Amino acid sequence: EYSRFWTKERKAKAAAIPLTPTEVTTLASIVEEETNNKHDRPMVAGLYINRMKAGMPLQADPTVKFALGDFGLKRILFGHLRTKSPYNTYLNLGLPPGPIRVATENGIDAVLNYSHHNYIYMCASETLNGEHKFAATWAEHQVNAKKYRKELDELKIH
Repeated sequence: EYSRFWTKERKAKAAAIPLTPTEVTTLASIVEEETNNKHDRPMVAGLYINRMKAGMPLQADPTVKFALGDFGLKRILFGHLRTKSPYNTYLNLGLPPGPIRVATENGIDAVLNYSHHNYIYMCASETLNGEHKFAATWAEHQVNAKKYRKELDELKIH
């Protein structure tokens, strides 16, 4: 199955990023936990790839949930970000040591066909519909994050 899936074309796309097939699968697992919205996945993948190329930490909330062993966590708090684990991408640079879930073909292809853009920040939309708002600057991100936090506070999600 592995050999059938990882065609020459997919391997070439992975190498162009540059990531190994295993690294693509690990990133896809994070992207899929980040959003259920299939249309956002290439954008999210592009953002994480931009961060890796810039030498930034991924700072992916799903890796914190994995490190805590709690995917049902509704809100990541600053204390959660200090969780010591090789999977916590707030504390560790680069990808975690392996996938945080089984990646699907759609997730892997979202990474291999990631959107090229200049975004390095994202925040879940305050509409809570599974979409994200993307930003190229910290200032833009802070506006998006403030709206999201306000909605969570109003819904008493702590």
